[in-house]
Amino acid sequence: MMTERTHMPARPLWMRAVSAVSRLCGALAASMILMAVLLTCQMIWVRKINNASTVWQTETVIYLMIAATLIGLPYVQLLKGHVNVDLLPKLLPASLRRGLACLTLLLAISVIGVMLFYSAELWHFAWSKGWSSDTVWGPPLWIPYLAMPVGFGLFLLQLAADLVAIISRIDEPYAEATH
Repeated sequence: MMTERTHMPARPLWMRAVSAVSRLCGALAASMILMAVLLTCQMIWVRKINNASTVWQTETVIYLMIAATLIGLPYVQLLKGHVNVDLLPKLLPASLRRGLACLTLLLAISVIGVMLFYSAELWHFAWSKGWSSDTVWGPPLWIPYLAMPVGFGLFLLQLAADLVAIISRIDEPYAEATH
């Protein structure tokens, strides 16, 4: 038995570009996690085998894991991989489901917008005041802090693309990721 597909509007270029950036963020986040794992192995080798101290490795691993989490946000959103309880939306009629999805995305956009504002402010303070870590290594803090506004900004962009896709009926709310 063949089922007829409903006609969905084509995804605009800007949405495809946002999706491509989100995929790039996923690859970058995965690379950061791999670098953190390899650096942890190197740190264990230096400490246990060479009996030497490590100066910068622990802090770098922490910064890499935090950056991977933040930079990976848009990719996880693209895949609809965030924690999602969809029992209620699946029971709702299509029009209410669409309204709930739009409301949820608008609330998420609002919260992430606030996070973006304050993280950009923190990054700017660290950069303009020359803040550095209080460790022996002492890297400038604007570098790891940059992951916050970048990650939240790209996450916000992906959320906005998802909202427009639902409003314009390019995507169905609470459907599995297809792009």
